[in-house]
Formats: sequence, C-alpha cells, structure tokens
Amino acid sequence: MSATPRLGYGTNGFANHRLDEALAVIADLGYVGVALTLDHDHLDPFAPALPRRVAAVRRRLETLGLAVVVETGARYLLDPWHKHAPTLLHDDPTRRIEFLRRAVRIGADLGAEAVSFWAGVRPEPVAPRTAWDRLVAGCATVVDAAERVGVPLGFEPEPGMLVEDIAGWRRLRAALGDPGPFGITLDIGHCRCLEPWPVPQCVHEVAEHLVNVQIDDMRRGVHEHLEFGAGEIDFPPVLRALDDAGYRGLVAVELPRHSHAAPDVAARSLEFLRAAAESVGTDGPDHTDGPNDTRPLRVPAQATGAVRAAATGRRRE
Repeated sequence: MSATPRLGYGTNGFANHRLDEALAVIADLGYVGVALTLDHDHLDPFAPALPRRVAAVRRRLETLGLAVVVETGARYLLDPWHKHAPTLLHDDPTRRIEFLRRAVRIGADLGAEAVSFWAGVRPEPVAPRTAWDRLVAGCATVVDAAERVGVPLGFEPEPGMLVEDIAGWRRLRAALGDPGPFGITLDIGHCRCLEPWPVPQCVHEVAEHLVNVQIDDMRRGVHEHLEFGAGEIDFPPVLRALDDAGYRGLVAVELPRHSHAAPDVAARSLEFLRAAAESVGTDGPDHTDGPNDTRPLRVPAQATGAVRAAATGRRRE
C-alpha cells in the first residue's frame, strides 16, 4: 500500500460533545478529516445566522487541519416524533428536499469533499413504484443543486432502505441519466452485511464513482455498526482495495451509537486502522469476506491489548 488512508471520524459518534470540542478531540487524536453530520447541536442547518456559523466552522476546520465531508443522517432534525422523517419517499418531502439543498450549500461553503445522503425507508402506505418515482425526482433536484455549486454527491446504499445495495444505486444512477455529480458513499460494514461479493470486491465494483467512504465493522445479515475487531471484516484487504482503486478521499469511522465513550472509541479505532494499514502487503493474499465465510476474526498483529479487547464484544451503555 502506498500510504495510510486519509482517516476521519464521524461527528455522529460525538453526539454528547459540542461540535467545536468534538473537532478538537478528533484532530488531537491524529485524524485528518471529519464526517460532519448536520444536526441540532452540530451545525443545525435551520438555526438562525447560518452563513456566520458555517464560516466559523470552516475557520475551525482549517485551523485544526481537518478535511470534511457533510453527512445528512440526523435522526430527529426534521421531525421530533419520527426518526429520519420525512424522506424523499414521503407524501410531502418538502422539508427533506430543503434540508438536502441546504446541506449542498453548506458543503460548498465548507469546502467539503462530498455531501452524502440516502433514500430512506419506504412508508408502508406508499406503493413501491410511487416511492421509486419520488426518489428519482427528489434526487434530480439535489443533483441540480450540487451541479450549480460544484459539490460531489455521495448517495449511500443503506440496509433496509429503498436503495440498500450497490445494484440499487446503479439502477438509481441510470434512472437519473448518469449525472456527473452523483457518486456513491460506500459503508464498508454494509458491504459485509448484505452485498453478494467479498468486501474488497465491493470497493472495486464502485471505484469509478467512489466519493466517500464510511468504515466500521459488521456481521453478515446484521445491520449493527461495531467497533473494529468485533465483527467479521478482514480490514487489510479492504484498505488495499481502496488504495488499488485509486481512492484518495476520506475514510471516516462510522460508529453512531458510541458517543458515550467517544474519545476512547475514536482512539482505539485510529490505532486499529493504522495497524491494519501497516500490515497491508505483509498478510498474504486477500481473503474472502463472502456471505458464506466462516473464518475466525482477524485482528492486526500490531494492535495493542485495548484494541484486541474490542474483538471479544461490544461495549454498550
């Protein structure tokens, strides 16, 4: 491998920190970027004086030397009663579309490498065809906004959503007419969860359009973001695949349910990924992280006891 990936950390894993302090911790640990989820306490896109606040965050990022991608997966930002609602699939997606437009503008003002978003879960009363048509129409609006300001979009296939895998993303991109700004956000854990290929092959399948990478551990068939070593993914081949694919964007840790121990989890995650990167090229041929793979968990030899402990179970609160 020519270099360690550009590692970042998601602010959705620092939900109990003020944004300014979360950014400082992430930078002090040694990360070079941040995946910034727009949310109530982390740059609320609907709060007053947005341009002033965005400018302040950009200055802070530049001072700390952090690159940024913008994430839009806040749970209750748009509706205090319903998680992630409304989506582009609901009867009235107006607030979601406005949120995504604002996210694109914020991304441009922050100098973000990408703005990431997803389809949402189809509401039960909405027919599949209707949901699909709404998704295409909504995405076309977001693509238009991104084209105007020159920000790449990373559409994320999400387990359980209308578009949950790479095949669904390809279908959506084709329905949109293969627009230039419409790339893919690839969550490494999701690949293990439900894709038909080994995880490194998933990287190669989308290499041409890869604009954003989220990284976490996961088990086959279970959509649960795990600390590294607690799932089934063999990471050195994944990092090698990203390097072979020529991907030079951020690779941001995605552990949205670990805010209760954010600094410790972020430190362990960085140590694990650095050790995995160091072992690339020394661990033999790529292994098969396929759907029928039953290999024991592999933890990089360079990892310390704290990281190895994460492989025996998940700390929860």
